[in-house]
Amino acid sequence: MAEALVNLLVEQLGSVVYHHTSEWVTLVFNAKKDVDKFKSTLKLIQNVLHDAEKKQVSDPAVRDWLDQLKDVSYKMDDVLDAWHTEIGKREAKKQERQGSDVEVRFSFRSNCFCLARLKVVTRRYKIGSAIKDLNEELTQISVEKNKFNFQSTIPPVNVEQPNPRPITSSFVDISTIYGRDVEKERLVSELLRKGRPGLVIPIVGMGGLGKTTLTQLVFKDPRVQAHFDIKAWVCVSDPFDVIKIAKEILELISRKSQNSSISLQKLLEDIEEIIKDKKFLLVLDDVWTENQTEWERLSLPLLMQSCAEGSRILVTTRKQEVAKMMRATSDMITLGKLSHSDSLKLFNSIAFLDRDQDKSNKGFGDIAEKIVRKCDGLPLVLKTLGSLLLHKQTIREWEEVLNSELWNVEGVKEGVFRPLSLSYYDLAPKIKSCLLYCATYPKDFEFNKEILIEQWMSLGYLNVGGNKEEATQGREVFTKLVMRCFFQDFRQDALTKEIIGCKMHDTVHDFVQYLTQNECLTMEATGTHGTETSSANDRVRHLTLMSAPEGPFPSLISKLANSEILRTLATYGSEFTGFDLDLISQLKCLRTLNLSDNYIFQLPEEIGDLTHLRYLDLSYCINLSSLPDGVCNLYNLQTLRLDDCISLEELPDNMGKLINLKHLHVDLQPSRLKYLPKGIRRIRNLRTLDGGTSVYCSEDAEALTLGDLRMMNQLRRLDISIESRFGENAASEAEKAELNQKLHLSYLQLNYSHDSDSDSDAQLDAEVMNALRPHENLDSLVIWAYHGPTWPNWMTTSYLNRLTVFHLCESGSSVLPPLGKLPSLKVVKLRRLDNLEEIGAEFFGAEFFGAEEETSSSSFPSLETLFLGSLWSLEKWESGGKAEDSSNSQMKSISIMPRLSSLHIRMCPNLKQLPDFLLQNAPLQNLLIKNCPSLPACSLPDEFISRIPNVTIEDSGVDPLFKGREIDTVEY
Repeated sequence: MAEALVNLLVEQLGSVVYHHTSEWVTLVFNAKKDVDKFKSTLKLIQNVLHDAEKKQVSDPAVRDWLDQLKDVSYKMDDVLDAWHTEIGKREAKKQERQGSDVEVRFSFRSNCFCLARLKVVTRRYKIGSAIKDLNEELTQISVEKNKFNFQSTIPPVNVEQPNPRPITSSFVDISTIYGRDVEKERLVSELLRKGRPGLVIPIVGMGGLGKTTLTQLVFKDPRVQAHFDIKAWVCVSDPFDVIKIAKEILELISRKSQNSSISLQKLLEDIEEIIKDKKFLLVLDDVWTENQTEWERLSLPLLMQSCAEGSRILVTTRKQEVAKMMRATSDMITLGKLSHSDSLKLFNSIAFLDRDQDKSNKGFGDIAEKIVRKCDGLPLVLKTLGSLLLHKQTIREWEEVLNSELWNVEGVKEGVFRPLSLSYYDLAPKIKSCLLYCATYPKDFEFNKEILIEQWMSLGYLNVGGNKEEATQGREVFTKLVMRCFFQDFRQDALTKEIIGCKMHDTVHDFVQYLTQNECLTMEATGTHGTETSSANDRVRHLTLMSAPEGPFPSLISKLANSEILRTLATYGSEFTGFDLDLISQLKCLRTLNLSDNYIFQLPEEIGDLTHLRYLDLSYCINLSSLPDGVCNLYNLQTLRLDDCISLEELPDNMGKLINLKHLHVDLQPSRLKYLPKGIRRIRNLRTLDGGTSVYCSEDAEALTLGDLRMMNQLRRLDISIESRFGENAASEAEKAELNQKLHLSYLQLNYSHDSDSDSDAQLDAEVMNALRPHENLDSLVIWAYHGPTWPNWMTTSYLNRLTVFHLCESGSSVLPPLGKLPSLKVVKLRRLDNLEEIGAEFFGAEFFGAEEETSSSSFPSLETLFLGSLWSLEKWESGGKAEDSSNSQMKSISIMPRLSSLHIRMCPNLKQLPDFLLQNAPLQNLLIKNCPSLPACSLPDEFISRIPNVTIEDSGVDPLFKGREIDTVEY
């Protein structure tokens, strides 16, 4: 199946053409005529693309026609991008010569028309000639479309409308498991049964049946958790890498990272030493290999002979041959399809979420019955189609899904792909392209949401039409894909519950790889020359290399793809030490380059020749000590990631030339990088300055200072360390940052750096903090190592009325700010406040409630999660002074934390009791108390514990209390 990406490119190029038919386009040898014709031809083609995409499934000729269209679209995109880049560079140089300090910013649709200043006439001719040639190619493609008799159709518009339902409620319902009670109890029984002879228990079934979900359910069962001393879950997938698997097992059971060069023998010996005489449960999820030799190399059955009796290995696989290879066919559990009744329950729980009236409507009910029968008892398909129909409000829309021709298409790789296609073709072109890009990741890989969005941006998937911020569009797209069940296994922030990572089900990953088989290629680099292929695929544009050995970047790329058209080059689990100059010269169209987690010592200067590059990731390249000046020539670069490049000592002085850079991530802990270069102040388009790198409070000829942030008014996320060398005018320099003018800033993290704990330093802390007043729109505020004696004025009022998240860590302050006054605050984290002895009135804002306040006043009216960690000196937690005294009518009239649902308390050894308002009224759903010896479970009232669904109270030497589900926790 060909790419839906062509829809997006047609839309994108149409938009580009509109904006390039202004004054400057006419300067290229009357190119306006060709551009207008190109635009009109694209529109004609765009009208039939929806039908063409469906027909390509069964018609190879249509598929080939779409591939040709895509090739021309990519070429046109490259021509216009090169044209725009040349114009932008010349305008930037002009501004630099004039010494202007005004903002210089160029978007893809800039109306800049300084092309007249281009002196090289041949360049104009080349651009005009390329547009003319591409126009002729497109015209021929348009003529050829007529032989296919495509229907002119317009895709449904409702897919772009915002979803009115909260995303979290869908997670709860979609994750509900139906029809697996018998299998679960059988599997738990097998694991707990004494004297059971078999070591390996394989769970076998086709993709989409829920093998992993069932195993997770069993793995987390309290009976299983209590029965085994050591437990480990390893996602194996394909290929079966023995050393990687052994290393992961050892890291999980030892809780220590392992050297990448460690031998297999040493790994196995260390594993054996840890699991000896222990009851060990090991899960190997998604095993594909039938290679007996590789299984025997892992030596797990032999190793586990040293374990205590009753140790087990659970294996999930699609292939019975795997169970046979492991000599465990007699213990095999074959997972079947769901019954019709259970299938209907699962489907209805999703499709009719918050739609009880529709559920009772016979029209909807009859269609649901028929659709469920077509799903053939496959949980993944039921979830996916349920999520699709959740967004369709009329019976006619449901009937269109039921009667779709896609149910009957022959030639599709797997039957499960047909219903997935229904959800896929219901997506808008932009969302389709974002989904298909996930095929560039290895199977079972955990996506980082923000990294994925930045990569979508680099390929132009998010800048089509409208004025909405690209990152905002990206989060909306991500949410839509989550709601349609294309993602799963979500990793959430333990406090805010925001999704920060996820995975893709194997079957969905197979589906997107099937759709991108001509364009995305993932290869295992088995040696210097890689995996041999008969010939390069001239249409591959996204290439992923995995597990490459230590050494220079391999020459195999030219054998796998046409390097000159590649747009993505990514590596995973590799150990490259260098980058070949010849290869760089070939990567003319590259947009995304991911070299993270390699052993690269340096990059060549020629990297600056990658004209189109938007995304460069060098994170975890621990040998990289500097960047070449050539990086500063990457005019179009939008994202630069340098996280955990711990050897990095300096950045180029000319980074100010990266005027289109939006996201700079430099999280280096520990760090040799002393400062950011001053040239960064010229990057007015910056949205993210992240990683806690040092910014000075005094004027410095080389280093970036707080005052240099003044013109960065597009910032959304700012995470900086305030250098301890304050200087006499520290507060004045901080005021120059004008954070209060940055109305888009949503996340602010201030990390104070101290050489001493003197009173003068503490006073300077306070002065600088007072000067760093952010805009009232701020959503999240994180403060580290603040030692000021007082809190700034903007934190003692309700000025930050939109603030939802507040973290205070490693502060020397003995008094808390009056956070109770903030009406929108949902999450508060207090950690390592060594001088804090009491939480009282000031924290709740009680002292600021006057007698004239209404009796309905509320402290922390929106707070949902409170975390207290490593508060070594904390002894008292009260509502404030005499607040809990019956004579204090003022405090009695205040509602305190009326929405608090999660309370985490860790490492507070001197805290002896919880305040009355918590014990009596708090609507807690989750209570976690760990390592608080003065606050054992027995000290808490039974009625308080009984009304909380999920409780974990643990301390050494005291019997723990577990109730309900396991509670996610955070660092303390």
